[in-house]
Amino acid sequence: MIDTQLIRRQFPILDREVHGKPLVYFDNTATSQTPMRVVEEINRMYTRHHANVHRGVHCMSVEATDLVENARRKVCAFINAPSPEEIVFTRGTTEGLNLVAASYCRLLSPGDEIILTEMEHHSNIVPWQLAAQQYGLVIKVVPILADGSLDMEAFRGLFTDRTRLVSVAHASNVLGTVNPVAEIAAYAHARGCVVVVDGAQAVPHFKVDVQAIGADFYAFSGHKMYGPTGVGVLYGRRDLLEKMPPYQGGGEMIGHVSFQGTTFADLPYKFEAGTPDYTAIPALTTAIEFIESLGIENIEQHEQMLYDLALRRLKEEIPGFRLFGEAPGKCPVVSFLVGNAHHYDTGMLLDHLGIAVRTGHHCAQPLMAALGVEGTVRASFAVYNTPEEVDVFVNALKRVAQMLN
Repeated sequence: MIDTQLIRRQFPILDREVHGKPLVYFDNTATSQTPMRVVEEINRMYTRHHANVHRGVHCMSVEATDLVENARRKVCAFINAPSPEEIVFTRGTTEGLNLVAASYCRLLSPGDEIILTEMEHHSNIVPWQLAAQQYGLVIKVVPILADGSLDMEAFRGLFTDRTRLVSVAHASNVLGTVNPVAEIAAYAHARGCVVVVDGAQAVPHFKVDVQAIGADFYAFSGHKMYGPTGVGVLYGRRDLLEKMPPYQGGGEMIGHVSFQGTTFADLPYKFEAGTPDYTAIPALTTAIEFIESLGIENIEQHEQMLYDLALRRLKEEIPGFRLFGEAPGKCPVVSFLVGNAHHYDTGMLLDHLGIAVRTGHHCAQPLMAALGVEGTVRASFAVYNTPEEVDVFVNALKRVAQMLN
């Protein structure tokens, strides 16, 4: 069971007011809030262990290095990766996807094909477009069905003897759709293709096992899972990472440098050029420990309860309510419009009532085009949200709908 009152005491920001109203924070898909234990760990790194890692023999450098490498091992276990050496620290999901697109695509040939889906975040579209332009690759797109799920028949029909890579969101940041990534990976692997998974919206909400789903690469961000901002993770299969050239050059990622040539460090350091965020990376360990202390299954059940409550009341009580994304087993995301009200106006008025939601295209403009809308309002839930907040949200939206329609 989730004791939300006990949990909320760990998040002082939830006690603040917005426009004179108690804050209801329903923008968790964009970023989750951070518990004090994570903030305290960052502060401890600055005040006790602030020294560059991997390079020093003095005590503080060794301590900081140990904490960073402990975080790598923690992440490895959290997603059931085979080895810590397959865990690359990045600045976030976006950098992880860019790393794979910029590096792995150098191994491809002009005319080779990449399969994406209509529901991807821009971070899982634009890097592949840049690589396609540079290396003469072809991008194909899987459409979605009316309920927001992938058209798997169309997916299978896109493969040819030139298909080399599939990149797909584990869960949609707009629709909440949880894609059948294990099925996708099995089909792609049977045809000799590599599978990249954007896990930004999955890791905070349900158990992820990269080996079970068959991901060759899996990227996610700390700031969406109660962790620090500016830290992300890329898991990559060892044999693939070893084949790939470095994404960036600099210190840390080298074996030996001369003006005649450079050799590169072993995994994972080959892909970690420059000074890492050694103050924040250990705090990712603390965020994972926070999730584990509650139990990811308990978090999932709590968020599903909030989603079910919100959706039932919204459908029953808000005239003109339109939901986008009704695939079975979806994540706790409610993307919607109300009548003819503009999403921006709806979000602004909700903000003045103390409720933080996201409005716009959510960095998924191709999906908005497929849905036939300019943008939506998005409410998304986390472990610290409560049924009482759902009531406040629905009652506020009633007022807003009356004002705008």
